[in-house]
Order: sequence, then structure tokens, then C-alpha cells
Amino acid sequence: MPGRVISRHVYGHFAEHLGRCVHGGFWVGEDPKVSNVRGVRSDVVEALRALRIPNLRWPGGCFADTYHWRDGVGPRERRPRMVNGHWGDVVEDNSFGTHEFLDLCEQLGAEPYVSGNVGSGSVRELAEWVEYLTRADDSPMAASRRAHGRDEPWRVPFWGIGNEAWGCGGNMRAEQYASLARHYSTFVRDQGDNKVYRIAVGPSDGDYEWTETMMRSFDDLAADPDAPAGPFQALSLHYYTMTGSWSDKGAATRFTDDEWYVALSRASVMAEYLTRHSTVMDRYDPHRKVGLVVDEWGTWWNVEPGTDPAFLYQQNTLRDALVAAVHFDAFHRHADRVVMANIAQTVNVLQAVLLTDPESGVLVRTPTYHVFEMSTGHHDAASLDVHLRDVPTVESDGRQLDLVSVTASTRDDSALVSLANLDIGSPVEVVLDLRGRTARCRGARILTAPTPASHNTPHSPSAVAPVVFDGVREHPRGLLVELPPHSYLAAELQLT
Repeated sequence: MPGRVISRHVYGHFAEHLGRCVHGGFWVGEDPKVSNVRGVRSDVVEALRALRIPNLRWPGGCFADTYHWRDGVGPRERRPRMVNGHWGDVVEDNSFGTHEFLDLCEQLGAEPYVSGNVGSGSVRELAEWVEYLTRADDSPMAASRRAHGRDEPWRVPFWGIGNEAWGCGGNMRAEQYASLARHYSTFVRDQGDNKVYRIAVGPSDGDYEWTETMMRSFDDLAADPDAPAGPFQALSLHYYTMTGSWSDKGAATRFTDDEWYVALSRASVMAEYLTRHSTVMDRYDPHRKVGLVVDEWGTWWNVEPGTDPAFLYQQNTLRDALVAAVHFDAFHRHADRVVMANIAQTVNVLQAVLLTDPESGVLVRTPTYHVFEMSTGHHDAASLDVHLRDVPTVESDGRQLDLVSVTASTRDDSALVSLANLDIGSPVEVVLDLRGRTARCRGARILTAPTPASHNTPHSPSAVAPVVFDGVREHPRGLLVELPPHSYLAAELQLT
């Protein structure tokens, strides 16, 4: 039976003023050597539109809690500069600010997710930013927006009430932040038809005590099933996958078989975190009014040799693609609680879906990009319960890792089944048994490569790219799929 709808917003993205994500990634300004529309790089927009990118989070990340929005509006030549103390101690010229970000979102067809400054800002500053962006009449902030060239307000539904308050956003205790979140959220108000969805800082990793403190800070969520959650509507969750420690996270392209499995085992921990945080939330929110927003996730490796260590530039292999697949499967299984997710980060930083080469100007789609593209059929489709039997496993990093990861969704009389073979060296056969329906395969594509560390470069941009797959055949119980090692498959089914 179809279950909860998989929100398209779990396929969201994240752009921080960090390294070459914004400057040199999205934004090229007036550079005539790179095709752009009002300073936004055209090939990046084209590539992301093919992913049906649903939302984009900005300006951070840690940068958000040092960012003062007024520095990024008005004529660019008059904007004050600032120091980006979190990421390289570089000088930020604020040429990419509020108007440029909202123009980018309009070009992408994506909904904006703005992270407000709680760490070093003020309630008034955040409230006036909301008014500036979303109010239609002649209020002071709306008049200021018009003076800067934008007559009509934007629709900006998603607002973050700070970022990582337990760390770079202020090193706060949970009780301290919970009070601030209630305070700030009160003044992040609906303006006209723009209805805001306020996302408070939730836990890092398995900090269930933080989650419990935040859930206690809500108004009574159990009394009236129809009353909305308030004064904010969701909690965030951050979790990164690495094979080492924070000081030595592991290499992006040079890894052992053991490190392959450690990465995927640690990626699978996301499902455990979602289950356990949801259990804590259920005690206070039995009607599941409060969303969980995984607005930072992905792999975090040591930077590529020769690059600035503060810019977090890393390559992206087939291993990263399968890490993404494992995450999406977890988000789908928790569609009743996970309402949004944002990979960190979209261009040139961490588990990027796109890389821009500063020398040649070539745009590279990473293996992770292709998992996003192959999964667009899951957007806003109804999830299907999946029960795996007789799945091969391997012990890694102190836990048993299932070597097959799968998700399925349905819309009308069709279904999309995504399968990942996490075994580094062996193929696997999977029988798809759709109880109550019969199915035929309308088409399938597979993402794999000769080696698990294969990746795309400006000189070899399609070393890892999806190809047509003909290994789905009829079986007495349904359909038989023969998956090669280290591969990801998307099969479109016609249901009768």
C-alpha cells in the first residue's frame, strides 16, 4: 500500500559563502568569459534545473551567524566588505547578497531557505529581513527593497532560526538556545500571502538530549491534533560521513576496501539517528506536527592536495554516490517526519553535485549529481514499504551493514525502484516481489564504473555516468534484477 508522500524537499541543496561554492561556483559576476545571466553562471543553473532542485539554503552554515543582510543589498560598489572568519579568513565583498540569491532561486525554480543570524545578529535585524523580502505594501522595509530595484515581494517560505547554535552559531547550551529560538521565531512573521516555516537548530549526530530540550520548549503539541506547532515548526539535524576523525577524515579518492565499507556503514547510521530522534519527538509530538530537516548531510573528506584547507574542496567518487543513495533511502523511510534535507554543498564544497574547474572553466557533474538526477521520480511520490529478505551483510565499524539498499515509490500506475549494491566486489541478484500488483519494466539505468574510486574530471567528465540497463527480467515472483558490484540502479515500472 502507498504510504506517506516523499517530499521533493528532501532533495534540497545548500550554498554557503565557503571556498568556491558561491564565488566561482554560482556567481561569476560580470566576468565576460563565463556565460551568465545577471552574474549567475548559466551552465550551473541548467545542470541544477535538470535535477528539479526544490530548494536552496543560504547564506550558511557557520557563515550565516556572522552575516548581516544589509551589507549585501544596494549598489554592489557601495557594499561594505567583511571578513569570513570561519572559512579561510578571506575578505568577502558582499557582491552576492539578498537580491542575487533570490534571483538565483528564481532562475533555478527553487524555493529559498534563508538562514537567519542568531549568533551575532538581533531579533530586529531578522524581523526586518523577513519584511524586506516578503512584504508587499509601503512599509519601511518594502520601500527599501523597491529602492534597491525589486518592486514585488518574493515568496520565501523557509527560515532558519540560526545555525549550529551548539557550535559555531554561539556555543550555546540547549536551554539557552531554546529560549532564543522561541524569542526570534515570534518575530519571524507571515507577511501577506507569504507563510513562513521556521526551522530551529536541532541536534548534531546523536545528541538526543538537545532534541528533548527543544521538544520541551514547544507549546503543547499533544492537546489539539489540529493546532499548528509553534512558535517554530521544525528542528534541524546535521550529520556528516567520514572514515576517520575530525582531524583526519580520510581521503576522497584513495581508499581501501575496508574504508569503502566504513563509509557506507557510517552513512547507514543516518537511519538510526532518524529513528531515535523521531522517537524522542514522538513523546512530545504524537501527531507529528514538527518536521525534521536534515539541512546538512554528506561526506566530508580531507581536501584535495594543493587546495586551501579552509575551502573544503574534495573530489567525488562512486562511493559518494552510494552514500547519497543510502541517505535518500533513509529519508524516504522516515517520510512522516523528515520534511526536508540539504546536501552539503551544491558546488565545489564537500559532497558537491557540481565542480567548476577554475582553469578551463569546465563544469563537471559528479557521481552524486547522477544519483540526484536518477531519483527525480521519487519527488512527491507515495512511498512504498520495502521488506528485504536474505540480504547479504558485512561487519564494518562495529555494525552489520546490509549490502543492498532499496527504496520504492509510486504515482498513478507507475513505480520507481532504486537499488544500490554496496558490495565492492560481488554482484547480487534481487527479486522484486510487488504484492498485489504485477509489473513490467519500462526502462532502467545504472550508475557504476570500473573501480569504486572512479570519478569525473574536466578531462574525463563522463567516467561515471548512468547508462541504459537491460538486466531486469521477468521472474515467477515478479522481476529479477542482476546488479553488478558497486552500482546504483533506477528502474521505472508499469503497474497493472
